[in-house]
Parts: sequence; C-alpha cells; structure tokens
Amino acid sequence: MADSLVVKAKIKDVAKGYNIAGDLADALSAKIEQLVKDACARAEANGRKTVMAKDL
Repeated sequence: MADSLVVKAKIKDVAKGYNIAGDLADALSAKIEQLVKDACARAEANGRKTVMAKDL
C-alpha cells in the first residue's frame, strides 16, 4: 500500500487506554480503501459520479 488513509495518532485518540499494534493502521487503511472502492462502484451502478454516504 502506497499511502495510508488513516492517521495513527487519531487511532490512538479513539483507543485511549489500549496499546495499538504497528500493523493496525495498515489493516484499517486497507479496509477503508475497499469501502471507498465499493462505494464508487455503487455510485457508478446508480448512474452517478458523486459518491455519497448512502453508497457505504
């Protein structure tokens, strides 16, 4: 994966009181990337070029 879609410091803010494994950010970024790709496909299937929250 080239660039991460998440900010590691923000993960730590959300998971206060827990240790964060080094590979969590990469795994989370991969999941987000797939969610966005799926949302794009749904928008295209509905004849739109705008990806909306409802596409998630």
